[in-house]
Amino acid sequence: MLELLNGLHAQALDELGKVSDLRELESWRVRHLGKKSDLTRILRSLSALPAEERPVVGNRANEVKRDLEAGLRDREAILRQDFLVSASQSQRLDATLPGRPFAYGGIHPVTQTIEDICDVFGQMGFQTVEGPDVETEYYNFEALNIPQHHPARDMFATLWIEPDTAGEQILLRTHTSPMQIRLMEEQSPPIRVIVPGRVYRYEATDATHESMFHHVEGLAVDKNITLADLKGTLIEFCRCLFGEERKVRFRCDYFPFVEPGAEIAIECLACTVDGCRLCGGSGWIEILGAGMVHPDVLARVGINPEVYSGFAFGMGVERLPMLRYGIDDIRLFYSNDLRFLRQF
Repeated sequence: MLELLNGLHAQALDELGKVSDLRELESWRVRHLGKKSDLTRILRSLSALPAEERPVVGNRANEVKRDLEAGLRDREAILRQDFLVSASQSQRLDATLPGRPFAYGGIHPVTQTIEDICDVFGQMGFQTVEGPDVETEYYNFEALNIPQHHPARDMFATLWIEPDTAGEQILLRTHTSPMQIRLMEEQSPPIRVIVPGRVYRYEATDATHESMFHHVEGLAVDKNITLADLKGTLIEFCRCLFGEERKVRFRCDYFPFVEPGAEIAIECLACTVDGCRLCGGSGWIEILGAGMVHPDVLARVGINPEVYSGFAFGMGVERLPMLRYGIDDIRLFYSNDLRFLRQF
């Protein structure tokens, strides 16, 4: 067996010295170090040898294998260097030619819309803050004037999580509005903030609904804030985002944590005929809800509603690029289809 190993060793090294290119080198590797090579077969048959011969033959077989692998690496390095030298001599390099451009990624349309919203409100003096995706029932509902068994809870299809160690109900936030309470607990008026972030609803996915989407909450609290301040702020926001000529409509609506409440809608640009898919033929598309902060909400966080007042608003981010760019299916934002994303 030792004579066989020595013969294999000598033959393999002799053939290795004659290899002239990388393709031949790969054939040599398969022939002498591959799974079906004679050396591999000897290593696998060691268990069949007498016990006194195994250490000697095994050590020699491993020495041969290590020597051949080292020779393979050295020969490969030499051949690759020869190939580069040969290629550089046979192909003239024109250093004046422009380089090959790299493909650059783009900002996702939802991310870009969030940045646009933050820029618009930032110019009005609003600070951007973020909050936790996982919330307690208190901050998500009760502190916002939505106690347990309140009918308004039917507006939110909630994803619940197991209670924490203290027995507090935990959930994935259904809106970014809980940050209203957290901020007012920590900070005294004046307050001007917007809160972008992901929110979650337990509902079926279709062209206009997703179980995870993005929401932006806005809050302003100070002395002498009125409904006129709310209206002026949101009209300016709509004009900055959709253009000066876009008509804006305010209409009464109900939200438990504001009083009075309102919805803001913009003129539907897709309405050339009756029966538009986006607005259902009404000519208007709701983009956000808003209102004056309910006195009970202010009192709950220790802010005197007799001295301070404020307004709040909230909007689903995905709806805005759908309106700006004429996108008719919210699922396209999360399909990772490069044909769609490259348009932005």
